[in-house]
Amino acid sequence: MTAKKNKTISELLSVIFLALLLSGQCAAFEDDVLFQVSTIDALMQGVFDGFYSFDDLMDQGDFGIGTFNALDGEMVALDGEYYQVRADGVAYPVQGDMTAPFAAVTRFEADQTAALENAGNFTELARQIDRHLPSPNAFYALRIDGTFPYVQTRSVPAQEKPYPRLAEAVEDQSVFNLTNVTGSVVGIWSPDFVKGVNVPGYHLHFITEDRKAGGHILEIQVSNATAQVDVTAGFAMQLPSSGDFYNVNLSGDLQEELERIEK
Repeated sequence: MTAKKNKTISELLSVIFLALLLSGQCAAFEDDVLFQVSTIDALMQGVFDGFYSFDDLMDQGDFGIGTFNALDGEMVALDGEYYQVRADGVAYPVQGDMTAPFAAVTRFEADQTAALENAGNFTELARQIDRHLPSPNAFYALRIDGTFPYVQTRSVPAQEKPYPRLAEAVEDQSVFNLTNVTGSVVGIWSPDFVKGVNVPGYHLHFITEDRKAGGHILEIQVSNATAQVDVTAGFAMQLPSSGDFYNVNLSGDLQEELERIEK
């Protein structure tokens, strides 16, 4: 009975989100919708099976971040091109028949542009960007282009079933130290009220200018860069319609574990 009830609720939520996305009520901000696949807490608990094709994801946005079936690498989407940064550190073009267990994309259109001052680390960069976010209660797509003295990124190899928790999977992560590198930061800032659904605050990925390397950002220094902020008023989500998602317990608070994973 519980599984049937959960399935009904999940299907209902998916229909509601899709209806809102496609309805005339949302037409006014149809280009300012953050479209998300599954939830971050599901990913943290090992729900790594991809279920949403990249063909479909590309229809939802030209900019964003995510991961791949079996947690096989970090996804970066920029200017309509999608890349998979695998555990070898190489960025590969994404094929449309590949699938995502988690992703967040939008149609990027900058609302604000700002030249950034020097930042010695991730925290200093975040403080600068904070000044350009008009409200703590909206989503923002963030793009930063420039030459960076240092960017530390990571990627994770594909996992095998039974899948571990995300915290265990990242213990086997590959870490890359990029110096004096030109490229783009691609990220999402999410409000605190979406804890469990997305990553509150900054979730940033990186891709080099030649589109050959990148990954999830662990640390970064900025010397000469320009930030663009896209205020994203709409939010839509597609949940899995089968699989481990229906059996995982999503009622707990995983925020502390998430913060350790992100850093």
